[in-house]
This record gives sequence, structure tokens and C-alpha cells, in this order.
Amino acid sequence: MPSRIMLSPGDIATLDLTDPRTHAEYDLSEVWRHLRRTQPFYWHPSVGGAPGFWVVSRHADVSEIYRDDKRFTSEKGNVLTTLLMGGDSAAGMMAAVTDGPRHADIRKILLKAFSPRALEGVVDHIRQSTRELLRDAVAREECDFARDVAADIPLTAICDLMGVPEADRAKVLELTATALGNDGAAQSPVAAWQARNDILAYFGTLAEERRRNPGDDAVSVLATGLVEGRPLTMDEIVVNCYSLIIGGDETSRMSMAGGVLALVEHPAQWQALKSGEVDIATAVDEILRWTTPALHFGRTALEDVPVGGQGQVIRAGDVVTLWSDSANMDEEVFDAPERFLLGRTPNKHLSFGYGPHFCLGAYLGRAEIAAMLTGLRELVASVELRGDTRRNYSNLLSGITSLPVALRPE
Repeated sequence: MPSRIMLSPGDIATLDLTDPRTHAEYDLSEVWRHLRRTQPFYWHPSVGGAPGFWVVSRHADVSEIYRDDKRFTSEKGNVLTTLLMGGDSAAGMMAAVTDGPRHADIRKILLKAFSPRALEGVVDHIRQSTRELLRDAVAREECDFARDVAADIPLTAICDLMGVPEADRAKVLELTATALGNDGAAQSPVAAWQARNDILAYFGTLAEERRRNPGDDAVSVLATGLVEGRPLTMDEIVVNCYSLIIGGDETSRMSMAGGVLALVEHPAQWQALKSGEVDIATAVDEILRWTTPALHFGRTALEDVPVGGQGQVIRAGDVVTLWSDSANMDEEVFDAPERFLLGRTPNKHLSFGYGPHFCLGAYLGRAEIAAMLTGLRELVASVELRGDTRRNYSNLLSGITSLPVALRPE
């Protein structure tokens, strides 16, 4: 795919952030820089009859609203698609779109499956399977890194975490990819809707089985968990399974493929990785900042909130979108944010969100990227592009869906 077209501040008047093509085919760096400097709270006009919405672009403002669940709620949706449709049917059931005590209770149950101690076996398997995938890719000489390596690592991890049988895993990957976006401009809303329903139905069946025969996986934790002495309903279990599989698979896959492309495009950073000059954990965070796989999240205002120091007021009921894609490039927070630097520290990126809804899977996501980088450092001498890359078409997920490369053995 050719390089994305750079948009200028003059294009803001016609900018449509709801359109997947905007993010896949255009580079918004200059637009974001201009908005951070001149309109950090920008009102995005209505498109196609949907409501207009606020666009928040500065790191400080994005962080503040992420943290503030008193004046801004997730319960009317937390991404553009649901926010502009008027709400999320999973509100009050799925942790990601639930606030207050109920959110804390569901999150507490899920933390039993996501603590570093609970994840020891999953992380060990990630390291082993990642090395095997890389060895296979090196032996083949050429591969599509996005599909052959990056797709398998997080899927294996999240399926291990959730106890998804091996025979079902390829189908689960296919469904998650269809549910959240694809690598072509002509997305089918009907196909995405059907995929989401199929995922819900699949985990409904799995949860019923785990309720009868629980193990130590995340589905079992949800199926046997209690809130105020009562078990979660089947709807609550299923929507949280959906959230875990979508969040755990897609975002890590995008980060890993985008990270490898960045290493190809920045040979000095590849050498820094290979030589051991940079710490793996530090490199992981720079890949997360640089790729920012989840472009935005959103909230709905619960009351009138003055913002921006220019007399602007977010009105109760307004949709507010928080663009981590911009915040992670904020010059007020990051030195030379336009440079990809594996040794960057501190690195206060917002790729896992912030505040009460900070990503439950952050530890697991970091472990996946760390396993990939460690494997590349130890097994691969060089990475060379062998064809055109292809980007994801989505207004939520940003990343590479096809990355043909040649991996030379160490």
C-alpha cells in the first residue's frame, strides 16, 4: 500500500474522523499538532445524521477525562460506533462500559485471572510459542509477519487465558477480525454485526460448560464469580468474554506488526535492540506509544463542563472522544515525539488508557510484545520488507494487517 497522504490544518473543515478511510489512507500528524495547539477541544460536526462530538487531543486533557468518571460516563458507549448510535446494549454489564461500584465489582472478579501470578503459565507459553513461530518464519525465509506471527501470539495468549479449545481458535480469530475492522475500505456492517453475535453465542456455550465444570481460566472465573453474593448473569459473563477476546487479540496484534514495521523503517533502532543497548521493557512501551493501536475511546458528559479556557462548555449529554493517537504525540509530554526511540524514558503513553478503566490486560499485552522483541533479538539477524504493507480500515483500531518480510537467521 502506498504511503498515507499527509493532511494539513486546512483540511480540518472537511475532516471525518468517523470514516475508517481517514485513518487508513491519511496521515493526521499535522492535523493533530494544529488541534493540540489551537483547538484542544474541537467540535466535530455531524456526519450522516449522527450527532456531532467533541474531539480531545492533548495528553493532559485526555488523561483528566479518562480519570473523571463522575462528570463523564462510559455507560452510553466508549467508542464512536456505539456513542453515535445512542448507547451500548452491554452498559451496566460489561466492565468497559460500566462505571461506579458495579464496574469495581466486575473488575475485581476479572483481576483474579489477570494478576501477574495468575498469568505465569500463560506468559511462559507465550515465550515458548513466540520462539517457535519466529523459528518457523525464519526457516521459510519469507512470511507475512502480521498474519503468520503477530496474529498468532496474542490469540494464543488470550485463548490460553480463557481456556478456548485449540480446534476453535482459528475461527475465533476470524470472527474478531471481522467484528472490529478489516484490511479493505469496503467494510460490511452486516458482516461485523453477525461476527459480534457469533462471538457472543460461542462464549455463551463455553460459559455454560465452565459453570458446570470450572477450571482456572478467565471464563471460569466469570462463570463462578459472585457480586454481592450473587452470580453474574449469563449476559454479563458473555459480554465480558467478548470484551476480553476483542481487546486481547486485536490491539496486541496491531502493536506487534506496527512495531516490526517501525524497526524496519528505523535501522538504528533495530541495531539498538540487537546490541542490547536498550532494555526490552522500555522498547515495549515505545512500540505501544508509536503504534497506539486503539485510536480513541469516548465518554458522554453527565453535566455541563467548562473546558479549554476559551468559554467553551461541554454540555450534559455531549459525546466526548479522547484521541490517544494524538495524546501519544504531544510535545508537552514527549521530547521529539515524532522520533521512534526504543530507549525513551519516561514514557507516559496512554495506549492502555488511564484511570478507573486502565486496561486489565496491560501486563499480558506487554508480555506478548516483550516475547516478540526478545525472539527477534536472539533469533533474527535482519528484517527486510518483501512487498506492500496493508493497513486496517477502522475508526477505532489502527495498524498493519499485512506485512510481507524476509527474516534472516542469526
